[in-house]
Amino acid sequence: MPVPCKFERSLLSHEEYETIRLTHHPAIYDVEVAELEAMRPRLRKMRDKERTLGRQRRREGRGKTEARGASFPGTAEHASERKQVFAAALKRVNKELRRLHNLAARTAHVEAARKALALHRAANFMTYPPAGATANEGMVPNASTPRRRIITGAKIGRVSQATKVAQAMRDARGM
Repeated sequence: MPVPCKFERSLLSHEEYETIRLTHHPAIYDVEVAELEAMRPRLRKMRDKERTLGRQRRREGRGKTEARGASFPGTAEHASERKQVFAAALKRVNKELRRLHNLAARTAHVEAARKALALHRAANFMTYPPAGATANEGMVPNASTPRRRIITGAKIGRVSQATKVAQAMRDARGM
């Protein structure tokens, strides 16, 4: 059950209340992440101390143990309420740290997705350089040689006619 701020103020000392005040709604958004991380162990230590005091008081009330030390501090009467205040503050700090972590992760994912989309779009419109001679080293393409010209039909007939004549002369000698 939530505890009103006035009740918290009545239970806590000034230093403790200043620590707790920073964990409430409008003030927690102005606190830096490093300060929230530093606040977490302090709140745990305060909560654990109050839990120990409350357990000890209950054990003494049941007669299970003797009083520890000379006397309890003046704040020991409301140990369970004080523990609840510190536990609620710790919950708020943890929730805010989780929210900031998720926000940072979401921002990183959005940036990565935008970068990937830009790379994908750039790949679709890639311009390739012309396939001419390049200045870099590596394999050099052979220059294409022009094809031999096609022999005209008149020359083809002349050659085949000369072959026929030469064969006829050889045949005539052989007889």
